[in-house]
Amino acid sequence: MNKTASKRVAVMSPQTRLAHSRRRLRGPWRTPRLDPGDADRAQRAYRRQRSRGITALAATALLLFGLPVVFTMLPALTEVRLLGVRVSWLLLAVLPYPIMVGLAWWQLRRAEAAEDPGERDG
Repeated sequence: MNKTASKRVAVMSPQTRLAHSRRRLRGPWRTPRLDPGDADRAQRAYRRQRSRGITALAATALLLFGLPVVFTMLPALTEVRLLGVRVSWLLLAVLPYPIMVGLAWWQLRRAEAAEDPGERDG
């Protein structure tokens, strides 16, 4: 058996290699410059999306942090069973996910609406 020293080679896709080489050649990222009208519209859209995102984040936090409050205020939920499973566990393990999917869908629609050029601030 031939005992030649094997050299380790990093195997990566050509796209990865290209991305690494571009990053080294391009230099630091610069903020794009917009004309004043576009910059103003972009700033308004950013503010609308940020406020709508904060609303969706607050609703999600209320859901997740509100469940322990509900369990504290209604301790009887730990004793009630549905199909042999405690209702408190069902509320904790099942309820948040469909609600979060609904909140995500709602937030997506609101973010898309905020990008609509015809929409006013508010």
